[in-house]
Amino acid sequence: MTRVSGARDNEANLTRFGAAVRARRNALSLSQEALADLSGVDRSHMGKIERGERNVTLLNIVRIAEGLNCKPSDLLSEAGI
Repeated sequence: MTRVSGARDNEANLTRFGAAVRARRNALSLSQEALADLSGVDRSHMGKIERGERNVTLLNIVRIAEGLNCKPSDLLSEAGI
């Protein structure tokens, strides 16, 4: 199966976004479960987002940012997106 060249870029973006979420969460001393509760995102889904295993909808980016008490643009900027 041939991958589209942009697929690797997308995977890298997902990984960097997940790392930005994890860094903010750790800086706030929140567990994944606590952030999931604050964000209204399932805990197992939150773990997959942090590991870059799941695409993230705009709605979930907004919810996660609210749970981390920041703007969505802050998370995207920290991820280099």
